[in-house]
Amino acid sequence: MRFFKKAMLGALAVLGLALPSLAAERAIIVLDGSGSMWAQIDGKARITIARETLGAVLSELPGELELGLITYGHREKGNCGDIELLVAPAAGTAGAITRAANAINPKGMTPISDAVRLAAEELRFTEEKATVILITDGLETCEVDPCQLASDLEGQGIDFTTHVLGFGLSDEEGQQVACLAENTGGKYLSAQNGDDLVKALTTTVAQVVAEPEPEPEPEPQPAALDYNILPTVSLSEGGPEFLSDTADLVWSIHTVGPGGAAGAWIKNEYNSGAKISVEPGDYIMRAEYGHARVEQPITVVEGELLEPHFVLNAGIITVRVYGAEGQPINSNAQIQLDYPGGRTTGWGEEKFRVPAGTQTISITLGAATHEESFTLHAGDALVKDIVMGSGVAKIDAVYAEGVEVTDGNLYVRIYKAKKAIDGSREQVSYEYGIGKSHNLPPGDYVAYAELGAAKAETPFSVTSGERVEVVVLLDAGVAAFSAPGAESLRVYGAAKAIDGSRVQHAYEYASDWQTTLNAGDYVLAVLFMDGSEKEAPFTVTAGERTELSVMPGAEKGKTK
Repeated sequence: MRFFKKAMLGALAVLGLALPSLAAERAIIVLDGSGSMWAQIDGKARITIARETLGAVLSELPGELELGLITYGHREKGNCGDIELLVAPAAGTAGAITRAANAINPKGMTPISDAVRLAAEELRFTEEKATVILITDGLETCEVDPCQLASDLEGQGIDFTTHVLGFGLSDEEGQQVACLAENTGGKYLSAQNGDDLVKALTTTVAQVVAEPEPEPEPEPQPAALDYNILPTVSLSEGGPEFLSDTADLVWSIHTVGPGGAAGAWIKNEYNSGAKISVEPGDYIMRAEYGHARVEQPITVVEGELLEPHFVLNAGIITVRVYGAEGQPINSNAQIQLDYPGGRTTGWGEEKFRVPAGTQTISITLGAATHEESFTLHAGDALVKDIVMGSGVAKIDAVYAEGVEVTDGNLYVRIYKAKKAIDGSREQVSYEYGIGKSHNLPPGDYVAYAELGAAKAETPFSVTSGERVEVVVLLDAGVAAFSAPGAESLRVYGAAKAIDGSRVQHAYEYASDWQTTLNAGDYVLAVLFMDGSEKEAPFTVTAGERTELSVMPGAEKGKTK
């Protein structure tokens, strides 16, 4: 801890930042609590380094500073809504924030955008000046565009700023979250170890604490351009240049690394028509448009305007998926596109910007699938309208005619009707619950339903573009058992095989239990805690409830 304190004070001295009386500003730290925070740096987990950094930096700040803490991904896996305000912004919260951070147990997703949005709302960013400091070791995993979010918050806020601390991110990964800072006038700082994180957090917190120093009067300078790089880009050699309103185009400037490869990231600009300014020197400049990327070395000379041109050798593919002819685009259809060098996915309707070459589209809509390959030439803008020709089957079940199943434990499997030579069928879909719908290609199927120990199946057919409602008749009832002092309850068919054995249909280790059984005659076998055993016959009637009680020492059970 002493090491972190020295590092933090040293960073303040280098930056020339003092800690005067607090300005009327409030901030929330958003700390990544996703599963990747267990990754290690120099033998120590990232979450541990982050906790120590917060404790060291916040312990040296004025008590009047109003700080809060939000985290995400710390309670459950796979839930993009797992975001929590742990400490509300207030004065004197350094200790509370440190304790809350120490209790975070990373395990889930990385909903960066929604966490930043929550922090902005907690700070009342549309009414007051507000700052969010995001510490993350990963990228957005919840299908929200952080760049668009930053622009929206900047447009709505009074004076809203996001600083981003990329903890353990590569240069390329950093580019994908840097826009959260850049689009709100904040800073993106890369931290690859504990020292870096201390400096980065000290720098950003100091922006909230310190009153801004007045800018010194500028010394007279010779006339100079406001920018020194004016890049252009086209999809293909000799093709038209992008217009200034073209979105999703990202420019990035990097140092020149070993062997002439792109080194450390310096800055980003967005869209065609960008006017970029950097210090004179040698760089690697990169243009990215969706999944298409090209880069080239550039040299910036003092007082000169550089106008590099980039050819992406790429095209655009718009995929729209329809369940059947005449139907609207189906947002449940999953689109997978394999392009040269990578893979991407979308839903329903998606526009892909990818390198030219062989492309393979794979569509999944329930049990219906479609796959096709084709060549995309540089400069192409293709539209693929794909009609799956599927229908929809809604499956319900009844115990008996007029007695509906309302139990959410209903398990339905859909099989192709045609049997293989060994008598088996191919399963194509399944769902738990009542009234669930299945997208299926036209054809003949069997709906196989299970509820408790009851089983039944019903054949049906699917026609393209149509909906069929299938009701599986379980021909079953509910049997409820009570056997005080029982260790286990087992249900057998009443009929015995030639060798005297009986078919076991269900069992439970309990003294009170109920299950669903197909209509028929059964025997309940009870094993009591004292080792004694009793049997009681009973009959299940379709659509009715049967209750059976077996008492220790009784000769037989009582049915009602």
